[in-house]
Amino acid sequence: MFTDLRLAARIDRAEASLCAGIVTAANHSGRSLVLPLAGGRAVYVSPGSPINKVIGIGFEGSLDIAQLDAVETAWSERGEPVRIELCSLTDPQIAQTLSQRGYHLHGFENALGCCLQGLEKTAPSRITVSAIESEKDFRSWKDISVTSFTSMDGTGSVVDDPLEREQMESVLTEMTSAPGFHRYLAWLDGRAVGAASLRIDNRLAQMCGAGTLPEARGQGVQKALVYQRLLDSEAAGCDLAVVTTAPGSRSQENMMRRGFALLYCRAVMIKTWD
Repeated sequence: MFTDLRLAARIDRAEASLCAGIVTAANHSGRSLVLPLAGGRAVYVSPGSPINKVIGIGFEGSLDIAQLDAVETAWSERGEPVRIELCSLTDPQIAQTLSQRGYHLHGFENALGCCLQGLEKTAPSRITVSAIESEKDFRSWKDISVTSFTSMDGTGSVVDDPLEREQMESVLTEMTSAPGFHRYLAWLDGRAVGAASLRIDNRLAQMCGAGTLPEARGQGVQKALVYQRLLDSEAAGCDLAVVTTAPGSRSQENMMRRGFALLYCRAVMIKTWD
């Protein structure tokens, strides 16, 4: 699957839209921000949130330095490092300009995707997947998500350190307040052991995170969650599904085994304040 600048822009702008939606829904007493920057968005939700980022820049030419100054000023006033996730297909001059302004390379993340038309989708017979329909299901979804995301498998080049449980609960609360999410539970022998979410943006299916309880891993839970979300995405008229993973991680391996291909990487660049 070939990725050009137009496709990369579509994916990164959907990510920017998602982050901006979280800001609007979270509504942290006027401290949250969404600012324009070079065709993308700079998003600030709350102190230390992993959703705080600049995403989608560089697809419409060079940086607007006045806009970047405004972002840096606002983030500095909040004591928050500026985190820019820069697509590898954009003009290399942007990364050079950022480096000259004091940004350093923090790591990389991979954007993977697959075309949905005609994709073979098979699920393990032992696992059942259901959409969340009750408050009890939502509590199970949140608990499984927090437990799995704070018990990572240690594979791949992970950009950030794992969050503590309380921090992860706060992040999930912020994310789940945004509209447009579909949430799923995976069941093994009558017990909920996996959780996942999906968001659809203009025929683009965003696989927004999935996790399995440590004791249930290696039994096909993730395969079943991927299968159900792809099935629902195709039924909703989507033409492409995308997911972000750490380079070289088991998550990337699992998604590539399900038909996803590496589309491009993002360089994570950060500017901190003294």
